[in-house]
Amino acid sequence: MPEYEYRAVGRNGETILGRRSAANREALDAILRREQLNPTRIVEKGKEIAIPKPKVVGKVSAKELAIFTRQFSVMIDAGLPLVQCLEILSTQQENNGFAKALAEVRTSVEAGSTLANGLRLFPKIYDSLYCNMVEAGETGGILDTILQRLSGYIEKAVKLKRAVQSALIYPIAVLLIAGGVIFLLLWKVVPIFANLFAGLDVTLPLPTRIVIGLSNAIGTFAVPMIILGALGMYGLKRYYATQSGRMMIDRIVLKLPLLGGLMRKIGVARFTRTLGTLITSGVPMLEAMDITARTSGNAVIEEAILNVRAAVETGRTIVDPLRETGVFPNMVVQMIGVGEQTGALDSMLGKVADFYEDEVDAAVGDLLTAMEPMIILILGVVVGGVVISMYLPLFSLIGKLAG
Repeated sequence: MPEYEYRAVGRNGETILGRRSAANREALDAILRREQLNPTRIVEKGKEIAIPKPKVVGKVSAKELAIFTRQFSVMIDAGLPLVQCLEILSTQQENNGFAKALAEVRTSVEAGSTLANGLRLFPKIYDSLYCNMVEAGETGGILDTILQRLSGYIEKAVKLKRAVQSALIYPIAVLLIAGGVIFLLLWKVVPIFANLFAGLDVTLPLPTRIVIGLSNAIGTFAVPMIILGALGMYGLKRYYATQSGRMMIDRIVLKLPLLGGLMRKIGVARFTRTLGTLITSGVPMLEAMDITARTSGNAVIEEAILNVRAAVETGRTIVDPLRETGVFPNMVVQMIGVGEQTGALDSMLGKVADFYEDEVDAAVGDLLTAMEPMIILILGVVVGGVVISMYLPLFSLIGKLAG
């Protein structure tokens, strides 16, 4: 077999150089991808064969991708040639970036590339899960079925994402608006009362003095406080982009009351749905678990799945390593164990995913129901406290005048 030199990008973004024998370039490409390496250059006997670089296009929403995938599956099922399907779908897209990407995929397929490799040119649109499932569908001759499963998976993933947004955006938006209102009260309104009290020469109660002190601090340091707040948000974002920062923050989130339980259920639903879909589509177990880890959305769950993958790679069953992580509920572990013993793991994973997606819907409703009165109470106490503290000296003054 000919010998090749290659350059590839590893899981963590590191560049890996190596030399290996393979039947041909396509075989080596497949071997490297199974090892979670993304080849960027392959050389055979001094002749360089460049792999096309990933291309950047505009953003494509999950909804657009789901609709495209379902339409694609219907066309393939109806017997239309692959190139014709891509040509028709590219002309129907309102998103110009998506239409351009599909046109380039069609060109790649016309040139002899597989559909999966054509899709890999656009990693921002088609992630590793999508490409690997399409590759499994092409290999097994069931591309239409795989595309149907993909569209269903994407739609369920969008539903889970909306559940997270419903759980987080409402309370965060309310608290941000309330914080802005309180900031403006202390910055603009309270100084007016403070000047009034200074002219009346009255003894101010302790709550009033505290509020005026906060107002003076904001009036003096308003701009530095805003800058520090913006820098703090930026620093937190950069810290979360690191592996250690993401791990720490995600671990804290999972331990939060109310929200932590919801995020754990979302993680379990995403894990079981993704792994079940990949196994059903014929993706090998180890590769499926690696893809599932990368799409888990939580660093703690990702690490747990990778630990399970490492244990399975040594020949162990999936059940014991899952239990040892301490991340997944015992019921989930037991049901997966039953599925593994009966040879129906994909079906059992789907049932667990359905159950936990229903649990997520119920948990989101419970969380919003519990947080709404808490938010109202906090806002009432804070805003009411500021207002009352400003009127306390007036009540005292009125009492003296009446006396």
